[in-house]
Amino acid sequence: MPEQSNRAAVDGLAWRKSSRSNPSGNCVEVAPTSEGEIAVRNSRHQDGPVLFYTKAEIAAFIQGVKDGEFDDLIV
Repeated sequence: MPEQSNRAAVDGLAWRKSSRSNPSGNCVEVAPTSEGEIAVRNSRHQDGPVLFYTKAEIAAFIQGVKDGEFDDLIV
C-alpha cells in the first residue's frame, strides 16, 4: 500500500507529466525521490496528497497499462 506524504517530503522534487496530458491540467505528475521511490500526485491539486510507490510497483502498473489491462476504465 502506498504511503502518503507530508509537505516537507515533497518540497524540491522534480515533478513531470506526460506530454499527452490535456491543457486543462487533468493529469498525474510523477517524481523520483532521493529514497528511490516514485512520488505521484494530481496536477490540479499540487498541495494535495502525494502517494509514494516503489519502482517495482510502478513498473507493474506501467506494464499493465501497456498490456491493456485498464482500457475498460476509459471506455
